[in-house]
Amino acid sequence: MKQKERQERSRQQILQAALAEFGIHNYEDVTMEKICAAHGISKGMMYHYYANKDELFLLCVQNIFDKLRIHLETQAAVLASQDPLERIQNYFLIRECYFRQHPMEKKIFENALFRTPQHLKDEIAALRRPLRDMNLHFLQQIIHELALRPCIDYAEAIHYLEAVEDIFWGLLAQYSPPGEAIDLHGQTAAARRLVDLLLFGVLRQAL
Repeated sequence: MKQKERQERSRQQILQAALAEFGIHNYEDVTMEKICAAHGISKGMMYHYYANKDELFLLCVQNIFDKLRIHLETQAAVLASQDPLERIQNYFLIRECYFRQHPMEKKIFENALFRTPQHLKDEIAALRRPLRDMNLHFLQQIIHELALRPCIDYAEAIHYLEAVEDIFWGLLAQYSPPGEAIDLHGQTAAARRLVDLLLFGVLRQAL
């Protein structure tokens, strides 16, 4: 094996170890020493390739954002034949279905977006930009097919849907019946109902 190949193999070994640790622990609970101890990596090798925990965490975040973006792009293309409301509902579902299959990646995603280390805020925002741009493109395409309330313009509607997409699964956890186990089919039905409520509200407007 050539030196360059050995170096890349070592880098990947460390990255996979970091993904495993950040995939089950919060950012603040992970250290370089813990990664080394848990995965049989020498400190010398670790610090030869990576300077600190922040560098590793950002690499893990980029890895998750890139894989999620590719998955969303592929699945969004499958939704193209559906009506606009169904596309929005199913687009919101895609991310959680992906994370149900990759729970460790979900942990890293949530640590990056919802428990963001403040000193890494700008770096994470930059890494997320391609994913946000893809979401924005999807929403821009679909929003013009919907009939909006007269007091709502398209820019505000897109901003609202972006915000909803970020907090959707936290809302769903609160919306679902407390203490009740729910399978994927039940979660999908509840998610679609919640999307309906988020889009159309609960109050009938007076004529």
